[in-house]
Amino acid sequence: MVNPKEHQARRFQHNGDDAMPGDMSWMKERYDDLSEKSLLWEPPTLESPNQPRCHMDGKPTIMLSANNYLNLTTHPKVKQAMLDATEKYGAGSGSVRAIAGTMDIHLEAERKVAEFKGVEASLIYSAGYTVNVGLIPTLVTGPQDVIISDELNHGSIIDGVRLTKASRGVYAHNDMGELEAVLKAHEGAQRKLIITDGVFSMDGDIAPLDEVTALAEEYGAMVYVDDCHGEGVLGEKGAGIVAQFNLQGKVDFETGSFSKALGVQGGILAGTEMTRNHALNHSRSWLLSGSQPPGVAAAQKAAVEVLMEEPEHHAKLWENTNYFRKELQSLGFDTGASVTPIIPVMCGDSSVAKAMTRALGEEGVMAGAIVFPMVARDKARIRTQMSAGLSRDDLDEVLRLFEKVGPTLDLI
Repeated sequence: MVNPKEHQARRFQHNGDDAMPGDMSWMKERYDDLSEKSLLWEPPTLESPNQPRCHMDGKPTIMLSANNYLNLTTHPKVKQAMLDATEKYGAGSGSVRAIAGTMDIHLEAERKVAEFKGVEASLIYSAGYTVNVGLIPTLVTGPQDVIISDELNHGSIIDGVRLTKASRGVYAHNDMGELEAVLKAHEGAQRKLIITDGVFSMDGDIAPLDEVTALAEEYGAMVYVDDCHGEGVLGEKGAGIVAQFNLQGKVDFETGSFSKALGVQGGILAGTEMTRNHALNHSRSWLLSGSQPPGVAAAQKAAVEVLMEEPEHHAKLWENTNYFRKELQSLGFDTGASVTPIIPVMCGDSSVAKAMTRALGEEGVMAGAIVFPMVARDKARIRTQMSAGLSRDDLDEVLRLFEKVGPTLDLI
């Protein structure tokens, strides 16, 4: 019988002629396939703070592709909070939150989020992605349960659902008739969990959350909304889609992210004290991730405070959004179903979207192409995102360049 320790030791004895690397040619084949179809991601390099006028790939650029809706990444209060906390606590916590990595600044940030959201409690994760992949699997137990998901939900939701053994149902995007049909088909399920994005990140439209919660109540389902792109954007003072529809207490799991409008980093779970306790004890992505650096936690708290105390950022964001969308449409561009600061310029073919991004980039505008697999193969678009920091002159300059480039690609 082979000793397991000896067997493992032999596995790691690599020298010269004995090394037999696996065949990795499939990677090049996949890469070449993406390249031929104009589907490669080629991230530009930001060489300055992420703000409306920045420096990217060696030249001045107007930023039109950031999630920094309120321009808080460089807010003096947010930056100072990070510096002060780093000086006081150090660069990191040295542990996971569950063991020795929970600091008082983490709890202060969570209390501020709960106040902002109008709920009992919150729990902060390392990222919005880790909320979804870590929380969703704890809410169902097996095929006797069902998860019912909007067909355009974010990839992190899809990944979270894949980690469960629950039955699955998908309804056509924002189609409440189809949602009800799926609920009826699974009336016998032990637990029913409806999951939807709040703001859909590629189209800029929003979920009819009032109708979703009404159907959930009728059919005894739980409601889970990912509001990553709604925080700082929707609702009074930017409290999000739950506040927009006045549904506090009717949404079981409200998740989100600090890395969008709040300008920092981290994921959010907001709800009841019991919801927080459940996630704290069962969500592996929270339990097994190192805690947020204290500087980040302090910046999180400060960003929420700025949003609550300085509503002018929220007002300016919507002023810019309404102006830019209206002017794009007047030029003849198709902005899809957008009703938020996410304003797509529909291109159809991926090569057209990539060509438009290149043309705008040459003129000093960063407006990223969104192509398959982020969207359907024939739904490629330029995704523009508004910021409270953009001036009217910035927007007019960008509109002039869209008007210049659009006809060369038969988009207007």
